[in-house]
Order: sequence, then C-alpha cells, then structure tokens
Amino acid sequence: MPMKKKVRVVKKQDFVSMTVKEVMETRVQSVHVRTKGDVIASLMIEGFGAVPVIDKTRTLVGIVSEHDLLGAIDDGQSLGALMAGEVMTGNPYSVRPETELGTLVHVLRASDLVRVPVVDAKDRLVGIIARRDVLRAYLSVGSTNRK
Repeated sequence: MPMKKKVRVVKKQDFVSMTVKEVMETRVQSVHVRTKGDVIASLMIEGFGAVPVIDKTRTLVGIVSEHDLLGAIDDGQSLGALMAGEVMTGNPYSVRPETELGTLVHVLRASDLVRVPVVDAKDRLVGIIARRDVLRAYLSVGSTNRK
C-alpha cells in the first residue's frame, strides 16, 4: 500500500489578531534621563522620530519626540544644555507584546502617536512599534484579510 504524503495546511494569519510581538522592532534606540538633547536630536536625524527614555533597569520612564525637541528650540532653549528628563513626556503610552494589531490600529488612528514603546509586565522596554511596522504587517498577510 503506498504511503500517503502528509500535506501541511498553513492557515493564512488574520491581521487583526496578529500581535505586536510578531512585528515590533526589538533593537530599540533608547536614552537615559540625563542624555543631552543634542544627542537625542542626532538619533532622530538617523531615522527615529521618538526615542524612549529608560532608567538603569530598562524601565520605561518617558519618551522624547521630535515635537518635544522642536518645542524646546521654539522656547529658546539650547538642546546641548537640555537633558531628556527635562523635555520628555513622562508615563508615555505603551503596549505589551501580546497586544493585537487590530487594537493598536485603533489607538494609532485615534492619537497622534507614530511610534509606541513595547514593555513587559514590569514596564521594561522590550521593543518599539511604528505605524510603518503595522502597515508592513498588513501587506505581508495580504489585503484580503480585512475585518
């Protein structure tokens, strides 16, 4: 009797139920509260529109955005004399790795957020996810996967 070949059926993943962990960036450029504003601005020029601020244990304590730095400049402050802790937004919105992308899409759409820090249960920074990561994930599973 001939052996039957096993056929593995791969179910196409549903975009809205994909999790942040599946698409987040794990190599996160972050700074500490005492990092100078001009150093943060240099990071942003390299392509990071918002930089998480962490403490010694990698706990998320804030985020510095381009908007924050532009505000400091507009107020006449020197970025070289300014530290992240003085310009950051404290207690920033963050998500857990298990957050579904469908939920994140709603949050991103209802806010001005472009990049969202990803934290573990102890609020330690484990990644970051940007709008473009979400769009890339959507395209990777195919546009037929709508709600």
